[in-house]
Amino acid sequence: MTIYALSSGPGVSGVAIIRISGIEASKVIKLLTNKKIPKPRTATLRKINNTNTSELIDEGIIIWFPGPESYTGEDMAEIHIHGGKAVILAVQEEISKIKNCRLAEPGEFTKLAFQNGKINLLKAESIADLVSAETEIQRRQAVKIMKGKSSEKFNQLREKLLKTLSFVEAKIDFPEEDLPEGNIKKIKQDSLDVLNEINKILNDHKVGEIIREGFKIAIVGPTNAGKSSLLNNLSNREVAIVSEIAGTTRDVIETHLNIDGYPVIISDTAGIRESKDEIEKKGIKLSLNKAENADLKLVVVDAKNPDLSPFLNDLLKNDAILVINKSDLLKEELNPEISKLNHVLISLKYNLNLDKLILKIKNNIKNKFLSEEDILITRERHRQHLVQCSDYLKNFLDKNDKKDFDKAAEDLRLATRHLGMIVGKVDVEEILGSIFNDFCIGK
Repeated sequence: MTIYALSSGPGVSGVAIIRISGIEASKVIKLLTNKKIPKPRTATLRKINNTNTSELIDEGIIIWFPGPESYTGEDMAEIHIHGGKAVILAVQEEISKIKNCRLAEPGEFTKLAFQNGKINLLKAESIADLVSAETEIQRRQAVKIMKGKSSEKFNQLREKLLKTLSFVEAKIDFPEEDLPEGNIKKIKQDSLDVLNEINKILNDHKVGEIIREGFKIAIVGPTNAGKSSLLNNLSNREVAIVSEIAGTTRDVIETHLNIDGYPVIISDTAGIRESKDEIEKKGIKLSLNKAENADLKLVVVDAKNPDLSPFLNDLLKNDAILVINKSDLLKEELNPEISKLNHVLISLKYNLNLDKLILKIKNNIKNKFLSEEDILITRERHRQHLVQCSDYLKNFLDKNDKKDFDKAAEDLRLATRHLGMIVGKVDVEEILGSIFNDFCIGK
């Protein structure tokens, strides 16, 4: 089948691009323009007509990319037309009338590029990340992965395991032959080297995933402490309803921010207290889950009553800032035990010390991204395959010590397979759908 889609995104624009890929791409261009195919990779002005009546639809630019030298590896064309909704629909309607042409599915152009060997799986994912990048650090990370540093690393490790596997399988195929002592040592050492490399990659504090998905900040604390007001203040807009009635926030409210180029997701959560209301209890449970999974917790308490419950004390132990609000109502010095904690005294009502809080938040974010130069993992999928590879390598080394080569070979094959699944060097049809469905249509 030949596929087509609007590649420039929905909405009215000065120019829209319709992308076509497949064996019928040349036929589509000939029928729409009533002329022969233009020179490859040359912008050519053409009238675009109704295929039955030759009535003019629009005048635009045709660019022809003959396969295999195209993005998808197939014959491919781009039609650049005016971005009015009626123009786009009219051109797509004409293409749909041509036999063996259908609308593309999400990510199908990039999926074809992968299947035709134009890109590997990591590059395909980085293209999706580049399209959806909202901050500079996300853009830089996507470009870095596109350049192939991660692919090169994982391929090197995989090649090393394949060589090791060849030694092990040689022993299985010729059991009467004794492997030279030097080969046995090399098998052990090379496997251990790969295992150490993988463990080093896994020990990255999930920086790549945080950059891609956003640095998660959870605002937690008791009711009426000013959590929703803080969310609104940090967002510079009314995101959450603010009320003096305790328990106003019952669900988790999220907002996405760009703080100094870093992607941040801030969540306002339900006030934590004893409650008999079933809906509020569910909101409090969500709050606890958000706090547990957050990269930074802002524990907001009222300066008039800053006593910390055992739960709040637990939250403050790791990656947390104690935010003491309503400092304008404070009549005496803070309790020395509270003063020892990483805290900021603020007043949301009078905008006091908010700059200090924001500076603390920024420093916490920047410290989290210190190791960004060595990022190799950007998705949970990569991490899970590396964990599986590490586990099988540990099994392999254990069995290898016992000279159990038959079982050891299977562990090594599985370890190699999981490395291959990261870059797409093995049959990965079962994961392609989930990866490419995240793309927009036309990409």
